[in-house]
Amino acid sequence: MQRKFLRNLALLLVLNLLIKPFWIFGIDRTVQNTVGAEEYGFYFAVFNFSFLFYILLDFGITTFNNKNIAQNNHLLRKHLSNIIVLKILLFLVYLVFTFGGAYFIQYSRAQIIILVFLAINQFLVSFILYLRSNLGALYLFKTDSFVSVLDRTLMIVICAVLLWGNVVNEFKIQYFVYAQTLSLSITVMITSTIVFKTAKSKFLVLNWSLPFFLMIIRQSLPFAVLVLLMTFYNRIDSVMLERMLGEDGAWYSGIYASAYRLLDASNMIAFLFAVLLLPIFARMLKQKESIEELIKLSYTLLITPAIIIAIASYFYSEELMRMLYTIHEGESASMFDYRMIHSSRVFGLLMMSFCAISTMYIFSTLLTANGNLKYLNIIALTGMILNVTLNLILIPQYKAFGSAVATLITQFAIAIIQVIIVCYLFRFQRNYLFLFKLLIFVPGVAAIGYFSTTLGYSWQVNLVLMIAAAGLFSMLIRLLSPRHLFNVLKYG
Repeated sequence: MQRKFLRNLALLLVLNLLIKPFWIFGIDRTVQNTVGAEEYGFYFAVFNFSFLFYILLDFGITTFNNKNIAQNNHLLRKHLSNIIVLKILLFLVYLVFTFGGAYFIQYSRAQIIILVFLAINQFLVSFILYLRSNLGALYLFKTDSFVSVLDRTLMIVICAVLLWGNVVNEFKIQYFVYAQTLSLSITVMITSTIVFKTAKSKFLVLNWSLPFFLMIIRQSLPFAVLVLLMTFYNRIDSVMLERMLGEDGAWYSGIYASAYRLLDASNMIAFLFAVLLLPIFARMLKQKESIEELIKLSYTLLITPAIIIAIASYFYSEELMRMLYTIHEGESASMFDYRMIHSSRVFGLLMMSFCAISTMYIFSTLLTANGNLKYLNIIALTGMILNVTLNLILIPQYKAFGSAVATLITQFAIAIIQVIIVCYLFRFQRNYLFLFKLLIFVPGVAAIGYFSTTLGYSWQVNLVLMIAAAGLFSMLIRLLSPRHLFNVLKYG
């Protein structure tokens, strides 16, 4: 199973590292530089607001379905058409709550218009994730890998034409949203065809079954609560910034968005681990196979680069921000410097939380596969309360930096609690050697990072040398062992 995991992880990472960095740095960043921090902050706040009721679109069905179909492949054909009807009904419920919430917080006409398309996009995203959960559950990891980058590939093509093809006189943030709608719609059509063909089911033959809907909702409810709580503490920051800071809210939300972009990109890689691991864990637990070695392998492969990326981002935060973002039209040099300094401080803190997020993706996936939703929901509720409380305290004085502090504290608190619960439930043997290596690795990479800033080369060369030295250091202390990985790939 470790061999299957490594091979499919390699394909998934290669495809995503080919497509998504270009999307983030070539398209998404260019869009923000083109429209400006305030207009992008306007979009980013509404985008995150559309996420707040995302749970009503999914209701935990995707995670439940992935686990359930992985353990019971024969149920796919029976469940498929019913769940599609259920998701359409949930979309209608989502629209009621989303636009009710928008009316309650007094969104403007411009915000409502863009929210319409973002709400449709959220439905399309949830539908794609549901369809992909079937592919992963059936161990069709190669197909799922290609589907995972399809929407971004289409977005790159569409946005590239709009940005650089002289098709429009002035690029507006609305075009960015419309491009998302088009690319997601095409992806839904292609992925639906693949899944229906795999299930050997007639396309568009949908079933209405109230007892089935109630059964699925009842079984998915714990997953739904978990997704709701996690969405709130992961997405509420920019909404609170935009609402609490009045006229400056959109601007500070834009600063937070610019700093959050690289964390979001890094999270995509961690998310890929979870996508692969959930069906594998679910099947291994059902067959009562040992998962301890797979946990150690997957966590080591994720936490090692996470630590390097986090510390490198901290030491080179301002250089990275200045490389990614340009001065806007009408923006003074002093205002640009302030924006870059503030963004870099926020960015440095946010990237530190990547280590905690990576830990959570591994251990929460195991708890989900094992059905320990009660623990996860209690932890997530604690995280949500902590995050909102910290934001209420810190935002008025520290603005976007305060939100970053709230995120850092919340993510590490949740990660530590999850690790403790997993060790308690699964009775894993205490691997003191592994912990010792981690304790050496973190300050070692920090020392390498600090030393790299004193070198006489350009910051780009210093950064590359730091990452290379940190990678070699991980092998020197045998935190990562190329020989072990080769043996797993060759012999399993």
